[in-house]
Amino acid sequence: MSAVIAVLYDAAIDSAKWSTALKSVCDYVGGAQATMFWQGAAADNVGVLHLYNDDPVYTRLYLEKLAPLNPAFPAVLFQEVGAVHAFSDLVPEQELEETAFHREWIAPQGFTDSLAVLLERDATRMAFLSFPWRGGQIDAAARERLALLVPHIQRAVTIAQLFGRQNAEASLLTETLDQVGEPVFLLSSDRRIVYANASGREMIDRGVGIRLQDKRLRAAADEADHALADSLDAITRGAPVGAQGTSFALESTPNDRLLATLLPLKREARQRVGTADLATAALFVRRSRFADPTPLELVAKRYGLTASEIRVVEATLRVSGLDALAGTLGVSKATVKTHLNRIYRKCPVKNQSELIKLVAGLVQAL
Repeated sequence: MSAVIAVLYDAAIDSAKWSTALKSVCDYVGGAQATMFWQGAAADNVGVLHLYNDDPVYTRLYLEKLAPLNPAFPAVLFQEVGAVHAFSDLVPEQELEETAFHREWIAPQGFTDSLAVLLERDATRMAFLSFPWRGGQIDAAARERLALLVPHIQRAVTIAQLFGRQNAEASLLTETLDQVGEPVFLLSSDRRIVYANASGREMIDRGVGIRLQDKRLRAAADEADHALADSLDAITRGAPVGAQGTSFALESTPNDRLLATLLPLKREARQRVGTADLATAALFVRRSRFADPTPLELVAKRYGLTASEIRVVEATLRVSGLDALAGTLGVSKATVKTHLNRIYRKCPVKNQSELIKLVAGLVQAL
């Protein structure tokens, strides 16, 4: 596992290594291939971030045609960030086999299920990592192995975002960090600040989450300060990345969290900023806000709708009539009618017009 984690953090700094990193995760967890992608609340708004062992023909088919027909959407947007789940947890096999998505994308590739995790989301889109499966069911051990890696995958994605997924020229490293919106600090082994970008300096001035004491960086909260000290000590001793836990909360409120991630600096990186004998680690800070639930999510949770049913609700907001709904969802009219009848009983409403009014009322409430 430690080797997989190390490759993930390498990919965070060098985007060319993501395919290798995803292969390592596949080898550890299982799965025939890996896809990291983003998809919007509007299902046709989709893009690929990183791939391993995919079939380019089917990847293009998904992006250009089949993304809106994926029966896991939009229900997958309502999953807890960081929680591992299988496709079959959302869409029962019998329902899945009735869909055009199964006929045109899943069955031809021989996939039997997929293991996935929602990496992050906001009100309009999410980042997602999926491992399609061939042969047999996904067991509890595979779920557990992926769950162990999820925090490291999330940190790697965050760090890649902080660097803008770019490989900056060595001489421009500090300029690159100054362009990063989130606070970044380069720290010595005794917590002295070797370098801080503009956001980091502002954070110190404001005293939010961190403070200076005897010219050393301290976390304002005792628990976070202990975590910072332990993590930096582990890095100084040369312990493997992640072995002592390199990510921790600086502050937490009901609406958001201030998260810190500490990573070792390789000698080459230290030389880029002229601090080869001083800087030991880089501390990245980001604010993680909890996105407000969408009206569709509220409907799904309030009335206990399944993934297939919430897809139908979402489609009714865009088209009307059985023919149009069936075409939009890639299922038969009989299947649409069955889902609508269940939705009407659960909500409870009498027809599509009342269902739209129900969702509209939740929009106004938000």
